[in-house]
Amino acid sequence: MTVPKDRARVQLPPTTTIGRRAALGLAAGLAAPFLLPGRAEAQAALPDVTNVPDILKGRGEVRVATFGGTMQETQRLAYFEPFERLCGIQVRDVSGSDSGKVRAMVETKNVEWDLCQLSRGTVLNLQKRGDYFEPVDYDIVDGGVESQYRFEYGLEMLVWAQVMAYRTDAFKGAVPVGWKDFWDTRKFGGERALGGHTSGQTPELEFALLAAGVPADKIYPINVDTAFASYDKIKSEVVKWWDTGALPVQMLTDREVTMTSVWNGRMAALQAAGVPAAISWSQGLLKRDCWAVPKGARNAANAMKFIAFSTMAVPQARVSLQIPYGFVNSKSVEYVPAERLAILPSAPEIKSQLVPYDYGWWVDNRDAVLARFNRWLLT
Repeated sequence: MTVPKDRARVQLPPTTTIGRRAALGLAAGLAAPFLLPGRAEAQAALPDVTNVPDILKGRGEVRVATFGGTMQETQRLAYFEPFERLCGIQVRDVSGSDSGKVRAMVETKNVEWDLCQLSRGTVLNLQKRGDYFEPVDYDIVDGGVESQYRFEYGLEMLVWAQVMAYRTDAFKGAVPVGWKDFWDTRKFGGERALGGHTSGQTPELEFALLAAGVPADKIYPINVDTAFASYDKIKSEVVKWWDTGALPVQMLTDREVTMTSVWNGRMAALQAAGVPAAISWSQGLLKRDCWAVPKGARNAANAMKFIAFSTMAVPQARVSLQIPYGFVNSKSVEYVPAERLAILPSAPEIKSQLVPYDYGWWVDNRDAVLARFNRWLLT
């Protein structure tokens, strides 16, 4: 999108000076959420899983497909290694979990994965088209896993948030809180970025409604007309509708925008490197990843045991101590220190400020919304 020549620009101070080592770390961090420094240090800092219920023990293997990258390494430390040691079941993990692959495997009855990392929306969408997943065995799942994370064909195991982030040096000490402030271009000037719709994303209609004054508990079902009318008011200030998680934090770092929506896990490395930026948790979207077992999985019983193990209190805490994403087991809070809770979307004080993302609504309405969003961008 071309930036109008007469737009008033916020004058930002010179870029923060960052040493070479910090800069290299930041470059890596923008492409992946923040980890504890080094594998050995991370392992030593994690609470140990000392025992498991006998019902989770077994033999053989479980083939797990993840999204790969930093998250997969986090899962190895948090889940895979202690599961193998305590439960006697070997984990064979691969990257590249994808709904299209699940569909093809099930339809050809050549199911190579026993368990895969997906979103609730992906699972619900496939189930609308056929029978692609096994029901979760909730009889063996820890009671600390909250009901909002449970559904028939999957169990959510990772909590993250889509939130507002802003340059702290841009507004003379003023602090934006909530999406009305994001939309207030007089009080909080400068270019913005918002999420687009590629790479599985959905337009952030929820933020547009919150900016228009719709109460958080009245967001769903989304009034699409009201959302696009609100979008009209901010459109000229949005210089990028981002499509990858690294882009908004890079734009903040490069001072291309003063405010943007962002995945919370991307901010830790940026802040650790000294970039003057912060998160506003208020009215963010609470999103989740889940485990799901493809229909006909060879080791479905072992997959159910792994689901139950990985959502126990300590394994969940082991994830949150490595990467700033949250836990689904309410008892995990006992294993996470207060300073770490301060950056986790599942921490009670933060979670209370977030709006649970309604995957079901988006499954039913995504195609129509995307078609309208694409037309709107061209007007």
